[in-house]
Amino acid sequence: MIWQPVVADEWKAQRRGSLSDVKDIVSGIIEDVRTNGDAALFALTEKFDKQKLETLKITQEQIDAAYDMVDPELVQALIEAEARITAFHELQKPKTLWLEEMEPGITLGVKTTPLDRIGAYIPGGRAAYPSTVLMTTVAARVAGVKEIVLCTPPPANPLTLVALDIAGVTEAYQIGGAQAVAAMALGTETIRPVQKIVGPGNVFVTQAKMMLREYAEIDFPAGPSEVGIVADAGANPAFVAAEVLAQAEHDPNSACVLVTDSAELAEAVGREIDAQSAEAPRAEIMEKSLSHSGYIVTETLEEALAVIDDIAPEHLCIMTADPLTSLSHIHNAGSIFVGPYTPVACGDYASGTNHVLPTAGYAKSYSALDVGHFMKRSQVQMVSKAGLEVIGDTIETLAQAEGLFAHANSVKLRRK
Repeated sequence: MIWQPVVADEWKAQRRGSLSDVKDIVSGIIEDVRTNGDAALFALTEKFDKQKLETLKITQEQIDAAYDMVDPELVQALIEAEARITAFHELQKPKTLWLEEMEPGITLGVKTTPLDRIGAYIPGGRAAYPSTVLMTTVAARVAGVKEIVLCTPPPANPLTLVALDIAGVTEAYQIGGAQAVAAMALGTETIRPVQKIVGPGNVFVTQAKMMLREYAEIDFPAGPSEVGIVADAGANPAFVAAEVLAQAEHDPNSACVLVTDSAELAEAVGREIDAQSAEAPRAEIMEKSLSHSGYIVTETLEEALAVIDDIAPEHLCIMTADPLTSLSHIHNAGSIFVGPYTPVACGDYASGTNHVLPTAGYAKSYSALDVGHFMKRSQVQMVSKAGLEVIGDTIETLAQAEGLFAHANSVKLRRK
């Protein structure tokens, strides 16, 4: 396996660069769905997924049949994961309404309301992602969203079907790629538009989400998976290598970067990668992913922490002698895994945190998917006549200064 030094700026640029390369293709798909609706979805599914569909919607009969195809132990694992994800996300729920009297007669607050209808995109293809079904839809259900729509490429994996049933999805469609995003954003004869689209996908899915924000808001850009690891000389190279390979097996476009103050550790990790990947079932995918992955060696641990913070990885593993102190230096990461016994797989599946995360450096601006993504907030103010006297002069003075005399008068006539 390839394990090579990389340059931070070049690694970051490579993670961002792939999106713009597909913009023209995605634009054509969006226009096709806008113009031709369901017919475009059938045709594009046959073209890209090699599936000739009779219907777009996933039926309850398909879901019921899926349970017979899934090992009961897997069903139980999904149920247990759903319970942990629900418990963590319940902690995130804000008050539906809070009011505070700021001054006598002036009460301010916020009313929080769930969205009515959201869409979740679940990747397919190389692997089944029932965990992503739970991550994208349980948070919406906890938020109080009434209509949860899910799209996944055909043929829908039985695990995905079982997971969407456990999660409480209300509508599901066997559509993948940019065309699924376009259908949820624009609507077709069969699929009504949603208010927001969440979930990870390849560069085509991510580009479609970004191009359709005028019609449906999105969570954030969430493209091919990545991990950043910051480690010192005392880190276990086998643990580091295991994290690298865990991300590398996701997708040929996944990427991994180790930042360390120890050249010896970086070299030892390379030897471990070779040893652990020797008989890996997804070795071919790993090798492609590792071709654009690697390590950065810095002079000090402080410098390593600064470099990884600037990279702002989707997943960040901290494997240092004092991981909590190292954590205090981090401001930019999608999800952080602290200490040698916290593999990324914990957050991927069953700790309860959400694994839908901003990629490609977007963790500098966006947060992990949570309940708040499925809610909107309205400011509330309630002013009594006495309260209006308190701020009336200020309002009238400022309104008149801006030439908005009707604004000033709306206060003045109430004070008479």
